Amino acid sequence: MSHSVKQPIGQKRLTNVAVVRLKKKGIRFEVACYKNKVVNWRNEVEKDLDEVLQTTTIFNNVSKGILAKREDLMDVFGTDDEEKICIRILAEGDMQVSDKERDVELSSMFKDVASIIAEKCVNPGTQRPYTISMIERALKDVHFSVDPKRGAKQQALHALQQLKEKLPIERARMRLKLQIPVTCRNDLMQLLASQQARTESEDLGLHNSQLTVTCLVDPGAFRSLHTFVQGSCDGEGRMEVVSLAATEEAPSVQHAATPEVSSSMENLHIVADPSRTADAAATASRIVHSRQQQASAEPSTQVVYARGPIADLPDEHASRRERFAELDEFQPGWQVELSSRGAGSAVDAFFYSPSGTKVGAYANARRAAMLFRKQQRAAEMPDDI
Repeated sequence: MSHSVKQPIGQKRLTNVAVVRLKKKGIRFEVACYKNKVVNWRNEVEKDLDEVLQTTTIFNNVSKGILAKREDLMDVFGTDDEEKICIRILAEGDMQVSDKERDVELSSMFKDVASIIAEKCVNPGTQRPYTISMIERALKDVHFSVDPKRGAKQQALHALQQLKEKLPIERARMRLKLQIPVTCRNDLMQLLASQQARTESEDLGLHNSQLTVTCLVDPGAFRSLHTFVQGSCDGEGRMEVVSLAATEEAPSVQHAATPEVSSSMENLHIVADPSRTADAAATASRIVHSRQQQASAEPSTQVVYARGPIADLPDEHASRRERFAELDEFQPGWQVELSSRGAGSAVDAFFYSPSGTKVGAYANARRAAMLFRKQQRAAEMPDDI
């Protein structure tokens, strides 16, 4: 009885492969990677190259097993070190995204969009923010779909319009403190009225020459007020961001400004001249010194978890501890503080970077930590590739 002779297979077959392609000088280079790992590598979550690549061999075509020529590698990359070339292809190449990778990416971006909306928006009736879980449920109810080619912040603005059909929601107003010469009061009030801002208080300075106005404005009015303070107050104006997200009517809790707002505010700090003319003093006498205070006192802020490491969050906040843990994976040393307005109120989380800077909500902290990790990876990449 004859038996068929099985011929040995000389080609190494790759299965369950994610292919990353890079085309340079008309030549296509490919590397074979494990699925679900390329995205983690690019997001700085995965640090071990061996967990990403199935092999460090460079191909012209992975599916056909055609290897890249050494001469082509030297001509295009200037080296034949396959590991260095693989790192470059992973960073610059195009990837065939698997279903699982696409689901993870879309889920992560969906959470980012919900976090941004929860941080920047409030219920207009109560002036309190919605929780992230409420926003996520509402986004699903309005059938909001994530676009991976657009940024989370841009999609959050688009999603907000859809949410208005389902929830009473609007952008949280910024609380600003403006210090201007009293002679500029009428112009300022005209500008605030055109921006539909709400003035909370007006207070005169010691020499009746400076007026301090605290107001709530839409974030879109920030640039107009910035321009007014810089150019219309004779170089004697000052503007301070007290709060970026008004969670209560009383400004008892101040949220840290984002790096973008902080950098834009640096040019607004202009020294004021205490001496003014007699006409300015006469005008000041006609200004209401301050608005009436609210009859009932606002509830005080209670610290639920004092500023400390994320890993030390108590068991009743285990879900937050697990979610926030990725910050230390990107950049060790992050700290968090949990506070509440009282019984039955939402517990807010405020984050501090390893350098001690207050960055505010989780979305800001995550972006800062990921940026740090990307910069670190770029610094560690060899210069000769």
